[in-house]
Amino acid sequence: MATQPDERNLPNRSRLIIRRSGADTQGELLEMEAIYPPHSPRPASHYHPYQEERFQVLQGTFRTHIGGVEQTYPAGETFSIPANTPHWMHNISPEEGRLLWQVRPALQTQAFLETMWGLAADGHTNASGVPNSLQLAVILRTYANEFRAAKPPYLVQRILFSLLAPIGKLRGYRARYEKYSGKE
Repeated sequence: MATQPDERNLPNRSRLIIRRSGADTQGELLEMEAIYPPHSPRPASHYHPYQEERFQVLQGTFRTHIGGVEQTYPAGETFSIPANTPHWMHNISPEEGRLLWQVRPALQTQAFLETMWGLAADGHTNASGVPNSLQLAVILRTYANEFRAAKPPYLVQRILFSLLAPIGKLRGYRARYEKYSGKE
């Protein structure tokens, strides 16, 4: 039986609705609806080393940069991002943008997103939704199979996070919080 949709809201009017969790699909798929405000900011380039993403534009127009190629997708169009491909996207239209977003396999992406969106909603991030460096190191070290920044090179990130994450943990930062994701 599928879980009820689970909605997360950010102060910038972005919303994330979990339609089908990894638990609902035996880990094969995480399906969400992402809603972005008009002219949403462009996020930093990132990639998912072991996951493919598929998007259907439900409303608005999205500019993407996928593997070095910039493109625009209006409502009704779909696009995919292969695993291990650096990318970013944002809503460039004057109306709210909505995407149906599928991630295959699910891995721990839902817990990663719940943590990041929860911290942002509680005011524990900067205006771009990024937590302080110790919290970020704990999160990105834990979820390295789900999410990696495109810069600096991953080897540099691994070294940096291996130094900062233990300090962050000593300070009480975690990669997953019951408040955002429920009991493990």
